[in-house]
Amino acid sequence: MNITIFSIGKLKEKYLKQGIDEYLKRLTAYAKIEIIELPDEKAPETLSDIEMEQIKQKEGERILSKISDDTHVIALAIEGKMKSSEQLADDLDKLATYGKSKIAFVIGGSLGLSSDVMKRSNDTLSFSKMTFPHQLMRLILVEQIYRAFRINRGEPYHK
Repeated sequence: MNITIFSIGKLKEKYLKQGIDEYLKRLTAYAKIEIIELPDEKAPETLSDIEMEQIKQKEGERILSKISDDTHVIALAIEGKMKSSEQLADDLDKLATYGKSKIAFVIGGSLGLSSDVMKRSNDTLSFSKMTFPHQLMRLILVEQIYRAFRINRGEPYHK
């Protein structure tokens, strides 16, 4: 399975990079996984609704330009489907069973994802109704992907 995580914005926090790198290393036993950072749009603190949509649109175009037609896309969004770790593991297992070897998880910028990215997505995923920094979501996501592979292989993992 080839998993790509598309994320808007550059990860600067060393502690997050270290955590992500640890899980990426662990995941090499299960799948080929790659994180692609795409630049965020620079914006002032206060934006009109139109300006917010324009920024999301530009970031969305960057994301969509990198996703091939045969990729199964899962968008991370607050309004997405909440799943347990076991449900995510089952979803990944089913995708592999049905020959979907290219999976992309998409993490938007601070304003979220464009409607075009949401339309292109095959599924949505929400980790909580709470808002998290998109940089932190990378760490949470790679940990949950790792947990999913451990669950699917029947390997022990702390709860």
